Amino acid sequence: MRSVGLDIHKRVVQAVILDDQGRQILRDRFPCDREALLTFARKHFGDDARVALEATTNTWAIVDLLEPHAAEIVVSNPMRTRAIAEAKVKTDKVDATILAQLLRCDFLPPVWHPGPELRQLRELTSRRASLTHHQTAVKNRIHSVLHQRLLAGPQDLFSSKGLDWLRRLELDPLGRAAIDSDLRLLEAHEAELETLDEELAKRGYWDGRLKLLMTLPGVSIAVAQTLMAALGDPNRFPDGDHAASYIGLVPSTHQSAEHCYHGHITKHGRAHARWLMVEAAQHLDDHPGPLGVFFRRLAAKKGRNKAVVATARKLVVIAWHMLVDNEPYRYAKPVTTKSKLVHLRTTGGGGRKKGGVPQGSLLSQPTGHGSTRLIPSLAEVYASEGLPLPASIPPGEQKAIQQAGVEGYIATIHASRRTPKTSHQAS
Repeated sequence: MRSVGLDIHKRVVQAVILDDQGRQILRDRFPCDREALLTFARKHFGDDARVALEATTNTWAIVDLLEPHAAEIVVSNPMRTRAIAEAKVKTDKVDATILAQLLRCDFLPPVWHPGPELRQLRELTSRRASLTHHQTAVKNRIHSVLHQRLLAGPQDLFSSKGLDWLRRLELDPLGRAAIDSDLRLLEAHEAELETLDEELAKRGYWDGRLKLLMTLPGVSIAVAQTLMAALGDPNRFPDGDHAASYIGLVPSTHQSAEHCYHGHITKHGRAHARWLMVEAAQHLDDHPGPLGVFFRRLAAKKGRNKAVVATARKLVVIAWHMLVDNEPYRYAKPVTTKSKLVHLRTTGGGGRKKGGVPQGSLLSQPTGHGSTRLIPSLAEVYASEGLPLPASIPPGEQKAIQQAGVEGYIATIHASRRTPKTSHQAS
């Protein structure tokens, strides 16, 4: 077999071909465009050619283009190709040669090949993350204009009331122009995000995995789609810990002899998936279930920041088990979960279900404080949205539930009940 190393750049490709003994057969440099790549592949590839290249922005387009002309194409993780990253002499020729040599010796660390649909989903979720970052930058600029003028706005500055306050605020001409400009940008970003969220909902509604992930507390349509795009096929991971490691939510470890040090998280993998899981974990500080207990105990012991990251890691581990076992989350809040799933159905094209009281059912009963509303059980919520019922709690998990002291909460969510409509009791 011949080994081909391709050092890919935006405008140029450096290629090196080695025989099975490691001797250089060819070295070439050509433009990184479709015609040049196809011409080189047709001339120099074949059934005896294995091709190696590193993962970059245009990698998968090049893989799709070259795959029919080679026996195998291996995409390497550049973060793990340390022979190139740490070379004292680093040129395009050296990089391409080392790629070919590592491929020939089967020492090249490959990355998983996502399919076309998954690559499209990754592109959409990456675009959404970029829009969200731009939106945050606009909001920060508005805050900066107010701080420079010693003005304190409403607590929720970007609610409907806060935005009305911003539009009516009397400012100097420069400050007024800056605020108006950023408000127009903010409105445009929100419109684009709404359109993108609708597209993500339509793509994911008919995929049962999205519904499963949305039963996790704090996980919305965007968070679930981003996690699905990052993980791909969950069965490629041996367990949930490896899935969390792939997202970069595990602590780094440095060990030498008897000394072992655990430091900050590795931050490997897809950054925006890790960021969204951390954002989802931020909402669990007051959750009445096991995740909320875990968060609060760790926050009291090690601080909120470490509790957030550790809970985000636990979310990924639980999500992996849910996807592999095809099981929704066992301890979700019924009303909140139903609201999320209904929003997914109505936005994703599933339509609205007929409401009202079923024929033969009792009407809302008076309680002395107004009418009541029915709080469905978690199993009823899942059944109404076509999700499998949660499995029974394993013995080992039952012990953890008892230690967390959430038996009462679990009994509540697994039984339907009625509460006064005027009550603010948590569901």
